[in-house]
Amino acid sequence: MAIRLPRMVSSKKVPKGYFAVYVGESQKRLVIPVSFLNHPSFQDLLGKSEEEFGYSHPTGGLTIPCNEDTFLEVTSRMY
Repeated sequence: MAIRLPRMVSSKKVPKGYFAVYVGESQKRLVIPVSFLNHPSFQDLLGKSEEEFGYSHPTGGLTIPCNEDTFLEVTSRMY
């Protein structure tokens, strides 16, 4: 069953109030709201990201070290 998250998009441009993250083995690029930054679950993902990758990505986004399904499950609870 597919989960649709209307505020999370795959895009080359990053609209104001959003930022890019790269998720999963295929490094799928998702653009998510900056409001996620304050959520405790997302803070946990950021901590893991910092440990594994640091806070830089060659194309300007964050790499999140979890599979895409897990990321979508965690972020779907943030709305």
